[in-house]
Amino acid sequence: MRRILALWLLAALAQQESSTEPAARKKEYPWMSVASWNQRHEAMLKRVKEGNIELLFVGDSITEGWGNNSVWQKTYAPLNAVKLGIGGDTTENVLWRLENGAVDGISPKAAVVLIGTNNFGLEGHAPDAVAKGVTAVVQTLRKKLPATKILLLAIFPRDEKPNADIRKKIKTVNEQIVRLEDRKNVRFLDLGPKLSNPDGSLSKEVMPDFLHLSEKGYQIWADAMSPLLQELMGK
Repeated sequence: MRRILALWLLAALAQQESSTEPAARKKEYPWMSVASWNQRHEAMLKRVKEGNIELLFVGDSITEGWGNNSVWQKTYAPLNAVKLGIGGDTTENVLWRLENGAVDGISPKAAVVLIGTNNFGLEGHAPDAVAKGVTAVVQTLRKKLPATKILLLAIFPRDEKPNADIRKKIKTVNEQIVRLEDRKNVRFLDLGPKLSNPDGSLSKEVMPDFLHLSEKGYQIWADAMSPLLQELMGK
């Protein structure tokens, strides 16, 4: 029994270290190669070097999914916003990008952070490890962009049913990362209730695959975030 417990503790510690250790993409996926991931990172570096960035969105495919849809064009393009989101990224992938030029030489007014869901879906990390990874991302942004206000978003709900196991894990993480809010440099916002039905279930109209957002979902995100984001940006 003691040996099993010791092995479990070692595995848990390894997960936590993994989630906080900057790492470039090494796995090949059917929907994205390592080469494509590197190309996207390089394209982001090129845009960042151009400067004139007031607002950053940092994350994974949900952030990347803003694309150039009408919500983005209407709401964020006028704010000189830039998306630092790559599909499939985990906290460690984002940390690597932040440590390798993604925010060098800029000082945006605000950064919106949404990361962690792939640590569950692709890495099988436990909630505590995911929370530590999110914390590391926020701390790195604070270090590299000391004048930038951070709007940390709770991990969005996923899976159609509110009683799904993944929902419980996400809830555990969100209950931990809310503590990063200091109401001065870091604010926290949970958009889960806005993206869900009254009973907590998810709609295909908002999340077609119960993970990624439709354009309607992005409009809900933008509307719900607007008051606090405007405050952080001094508008």
